[in-house]
Amino acid sequence: MYAVPKPPGKKSKATRPTRDDFELQELAEKLEEAKENHTRLNLTVWRMPEQIQGMIDKLDSGTQKVHVQTRYDGLLKIPFIDIMKAFNVE
Repeated sequence: MYAVPKPPGKKSKATRPTRDDFELQELAEKLEEAKENHTRLNLTVWRMPEQIQGMIDKLDSGTQKVHVQTRYDGLLKIPFIDIMKAFNVE
C-alpha cells in the first residue's frame, strides 16, 4: 500500500483576537450608552484597515450586529464580535 502525499499546505486564516466576558460586557455598555446619548464613536474593527466613525443606530440582538450610521459610507452593519475597540470622538 502506497502513501498518498498531502496537498500543498493551506495558509491558515488569521484568527480574531480573543477577549474575555468582562471586555465584551464593557464594549456592549459603551455602545449602548453611545446609542442612547447619540454620541459619535470611533470603532476599531477586526480586518478593516481604517477606523469607522459614526453613530450607533441600532443594536440588533437577533443578528448580533451593530448598525452604525457613518457620514460617507451610509449605514454599516458590523458584527459585534468584530468590534475590537470603541471610543468617543473628541
